[in-house]
Amino acid sequence: MTAALVDRIAKAVLYEGYMLYPYRPSAVKNRRRFNFGVLAPRAYGEAEPTGEVSSLRLECLVRGGLNTSLDARLRFLHLATRDVVKFLAPVRTLPAGRIPEHRLVPSLEIDGQLFETWQDAVEREFAVRAPVFQLVSAPLKRSFQFLGGESIDPLGGAECGFVGALLRRQEALEGELRLGAEPLGDELFKVTLEISNVSPLPSARSLNRDGALLRSLVSTHAILESAQGEFISLLDPPAALRSVVETCRNQGLWPVLVGEEGDCHTLLASPIILYDYPQVAPESPGDLFDGAEIDEILSLRILTMTDEEKREMRFSDERARQILERTENLTEEQRMKLHGALSSLRSRKGELA
Repeated sequence: MTAALVDRIAKAVLYEGYMLYPYRPSAVKNRRRFNFGVLAPRAYGEAEPTGEVSSLRLECLVRGGLNTSLDARLRFLHLATRDVVKFLAPVRTLPAGRIPEHRLVPSLEIDGQLFETWQDAVEREFAVRAPVFQLVSAPLKRSFQFLGGESIDPLGGAECGFVGALLRRQEALEGELRLGAEPLGDELFKVTLEISNVSPLPSARSLNRDGALLRSLVSTHAILESAQGEFISLLDPPAALRSVVETCRNQGLWPVLVGEEGDCHTLLASPIILYDYPQVAPESPGDLFDGAEIDEILSLRILTMTDEEKREMRFSDERARQILERTENLTEEQRMKLHGALSSLRSRKGELA
């Protein structure tokens, strides 16, 4: 059960802000995307004073002994461009790896189906494991790499020939992960996790946000687990450890306990501010990519969109299509669960709710 709770919260964090209502590429709010957990290439951050960072740092406390080990999973989105091209003349076949004379277009409609220029995302994960006593004597350093690639998907058919194509491109990513521990006495350790993006920028033309995003770790977060140790809440620590907690410094990551209430074996380092043991609202039928979402309002807004707006939403992005179809297929019982739902207030220890 704990693993399912953690996975659901981590998935919500991974896609926070991925696409916002009205879930269409033409909407202004979706033209500048991915504002959470963006880890840009180091060279881009040094050349462009945009505020994008190239490294993230987590410091947290874990209580354990010689048998305590740590599992750290880095998770993020790896972006890919999807360009639409229209051939100057239909063709019957496409030579391998080549496309005929063409021009880039914002969109192309074929047999009632709309194909649009957009950015897709692939989920990535990199994991390490080490005993705490080993991390004290020698911090763990690991490099990771995810290869890029290109693909051509012809558009059309055998009868009329191919009239265009989707060009997908994904740049290679390179990063570094460092995991260390410092003993603080009484079987207490300060754990440090650092994540850096060292992806190269091949040319000056890449020094813009869109180019840098293709070489960025997006929605970057980490999950730390320790079956033989217990993490200390940095939001509500025991009184005896508050002064120690105040020494923890976190850059771009917000550490909270996740899982079943009271379970201290899993920590989520999130790029957005959460509380300990966050949960997805049980009445929510599915993710709307907005952690502050009010499901009923967004669902009603989606249902009132015009046919043309829904069409753009349906064909622009696979995840947006799933939102639309799920919303249109809500039962009366599901809609009533969304109406008037009240989330309970959370109290701090020693305080009244």
